[in-house]
Amino acid sequence: MMKLIGLLGCLYVFAHALPPDKNLQGLHIIKTRSIDLNNAHALTLETRLPKAVKPNSYNIELEPYLDDAVFNGRVQINVTWLEDSDEISLHCSHDLEVTEYKVVLRNGENLEVVGVKEMNMDAKKPILTLLLERTVAKSSKGELIFSFKGRMQTASMDGFFKSSYKTEQDEERMVAGTQLRPNNARHLFPCFDEPGYKTPFELSIARPKDMVALSNTPVAKTMEIENEPGAVKDVFEVTPPMSTFAFGFVIAHLTQLGNSTHYKDDNGNNIELRVWGRPEYLTALEGTNEKLARVFKEVASFWQVPLPLKKLDVVALPYYQGAKPADNWGLIVFKESDLSNSRYQIIEQEVTYLWLGALASPAWWSDAYVNKGLVGYIAVDIAQKINDSDIDRQWPITFLYSIYYEFSKRYPHSRITGLKQETTCTKIELLFRVFNYTLGADTFKKGMRMFIREKAFKTFTGDDIWNALNAAAHEDGKIPKGVDIKTIAMSWIEQDRLPLVTVNRNYDKNTAHVSQKVYLRERPHDVPNADKMSWWLPLVVIRGEKLDFGKTAPVAWMKEKETTLEKMPSKEHFIIVNPEEIAPFPVNYDQENWNLLLQYLQSEKRLSIPALTRAKLLHDAWNLAFAGELSFATALNMTLFLNNEKDHLVWEPVFTMIDHIGRHICSCIKEKFRTYVRTFLSPLCEEFHHKNETGKKNLCSLAKNFLCHAGYKPCIEEAREAYTKWMEMPNPDEGNPMPNPYICPVFKWGTNKEWEFGLQRVIHFPSSRKQSERTYLLKTLAGCPIDEYKIHRLLIVTILEGNGNFTETDLFLIFSMLTGDEAGYTALYHFLDNNWDFLKEKFASKTNLWDSLILSATGEFKTQTGLDLVSKLYVSHQGEFASAEHIIEKSMRNIREEVKWSTENIPVIEKWLDHYIATHDVRVEHFIKN
Repeated sequence: MMKLIGLLGCLYVFAHALPPDKNLQGLHIIKTRSIDLNNAHALTLETRLPKAVKPNSYNIELEPYLDDAVFNGRVQINVTWLEDSDEISLHCSHDLEVTEYKVVLRNGENLEVVGVKEMNMDAKKPILTLLLERTVAKSSKGELIFSFKGRMQTASMDGFFKSSYKTEQDEERMVAGTQLRPNNARHLFPCFDEPGYKTPFELSIARPKDMVALSNTPVAKTMEIENEPGAVKDVFEVTPPMSTFAFGFVIAHLTQLGNSTHYKDDNGNNIELRVWGRPEYLTALEGTNEKLARVFKEVASFWQVPLPLKKLDVVALPYYQGAKPADNWGLIVFKESDLSNSRYQIIEQEVTYLWLGALASPAWWSDAYVNKGLVGYIAVDIAQKINDSDIDRQWPITFLYSIYYEFSKRYPHSRITGLKQETTCTKIELLFRVFNYTLGADTFKKGMRMFIREKAFKTFTGDDIWNALNAAAHEDGKIPKGVDIKTIAMSWIEQDRLPLVTVNRNYDKNTAHVSQKVYLRERPHDVPNADKMSWWLPLVVIRGEKLDFGKTAPVAWMKEKETTLEKMPSKEHFIIVNPEEIAPFPVNYDQENWNLLLQYLQSEKRLSIPALTRAKLLHDAWNLAFAGELSFATALNMTLFLNNEKDHLVWEPVFTMIDHIGRHICSCIKEKFRTYVRTFLSPLCEEFHHKNETGKKNLCSLAKNFLCHAGYKPCIEEAREAYTKWMEMPNPDEGNPMPNPYICPVFKWGTNKEWEFGLQRVIHFPSSRKQSERTYLLKTLAGCPIDEYKIHRLLIVTILEGNGNFTETDLFLIFSMLTGDEAGYTALYHFLDNNWDFLKEKFASKTNLWDSLILSATGEFKTQTGLDLVSKLYVSHQGEFASAEHIIEKSMRNIREEVKWSTENIPVIEKWLDHYIATHDVRVEHFIKN
């Protein structure tokens, strides 16, 4: 997901903190002196500027003083009056000091200075208003001229920032640059800082001679600066019309990597592609020129609309710590690590933004979600064409599984706004995938090209994209009359849910009854207005008697709650609805169709069903069983085809499924479930152990981790052997020599002595080491043990004894980790029950810790026995829970639902496990018994 970037920050006025002008004038800068969605959500509420005037162009002069992290500047904004007005408002951050201002009217060659009665800064908003001495008539033209001073950002990478680093020769070097997205241009100069104002920019900027300045356009000329032999001024060519957030520059000790790549095509692109980095880092950037050229060619081919740029500079900026690349138009600034790795996707996204974001820009921040979603989809589509192994087969699974889980909750996003924005954007990205499949790639591209041609140098709304796709779809006959792309899209975007589709076939009539409802996994299924929700669904159907996964046009678009599909296959053949996860919804079938699918998947023909669809069938079955829509016997049967499955993509959802069911089942059948997991995972490592393919190696590693946790003796012995070497080190606190995945199995299956050694390492953890290592160790100490002694010992040391080496943050972590297994939260419950008075007093003034303790100790039980325990605690201490009263009451409600789930499903699961164990070669001698 994207991280927070600072917004609307009005830090402080620092006019008196600047060095005196006489010290600055001669020593300018000589050495001796993507779209964040949280931002976008907040910015939708920002006050828009009055429309009295509009900018036509900017001429900006900047004089940075890098040592002092300050700058002087002058901006001339050519404007046109859109109405009669005696006021002009524009953006100016409170951390800029305007030292001079002037308003000039231009009538041909005649200039007239308009008097300014007063300049006002809004106390709360970054808006500067000039009150004029007279009213200026509509259609008048003129200039707004401001001189200003500012301070560079040194604690963040927003606005105009400065940082420094040391070379291998221990020389300190400085870096300066800008990140003006989404609305940080106001921190650099007074401007009309809204995306709808697209104008040309002309920049001149002073720099030391031994540094390089790069901006949106090539340097037009470089001039000497009088009385400054060590500095020069670069004047850059005028930019094409663009929004303020697309303006930017960097100043650093940079060297170009190799030669430029000149890209020219029949669509009108004629651009020089250059890659830059610090000299000592160029070796790490090898191959980036070729990668950039390949990506640019693919993105340009997708849009087939030329960029009005002469050059594109891609910079690996030393010690750039921005949350995302600074995507200025014609100048993209990356972290060094982002540009030096082998992945294509981050370059693809930023190059795509050159068209969708800069050439055509969102009209307002409310349209940023559609912009980000479309850029994300196009980047992935191009990555798959390039065969980028980082994403080629993992997408869209990585997105789909997470949003299936999120939207199936009773309260999606946990009411966290930032998470909601990200999941909404993900859903939009998947929607573009839906249209690419259902309309066909050619029609999809046609609509996108119609859109970008129409909106070049303009702004757009989401409607503009939907309307262009709609026009292309109807023109090509890809959707029925009366069906509208925007209507389809809005049915998905405006609802924080996903649908569940159920298909019941009538094998005598060769028909299929299809229904839709809200998909819910979390109980109870009592979501308000669920019966009123419906979506426009593309019903793509694959027929078992004639498999053709290339045909992705829907047999119908379904808006109604129910519909019937005619002319389905005969009873001998299965159907698959929504193959390849074309749209984000799970599908349930009648039992006979599930049986037909399983029979086929267990045959040698299974590979004729693509891996993504095989994974979908497995994933859907398990999730439908959790939701109470399908028998767990059927869901578990679907895992039987994995005995012959070699594709890691199909195995990806299995480990999450194992974890989920392991958390829900009672201890009464846990050993049987563990035996099942051991039996079907053991051959996996044997199969893939010697494979060199990354995906299969990762899969083997995952399987090995699960087997370790399940008590696989060879793995446990290997882990304990490595752990013993650590225990025998003369100074074990200096570092941990063993792989992290080995730690948990030792704490789970090893001796109390081994666990105690780990506890002492946390207690004596040196401050000089990375604290993340300590955090990992503490997480495993709390979350891995399954015997009460270890858990009780940890709680005594950290809480009853109050060991000073453990912080309140540590206690939050311990409580959270103990909820991962029945042994953990049961031990925590008894600890709370047995030490109630002490704990109540200890946490009396620490409400958050008290609430966390009550939640962790009572909220995870799944059985009637657990409900009885929590109810007993509630009755015994009724009225004493204080802020956690509602927490334990909610815990009891949730446990009642879990008890219902257990009553319905545990007998079914146990019966299936008994049959599986009886009919399979179970090698108990290879495993430690719990």
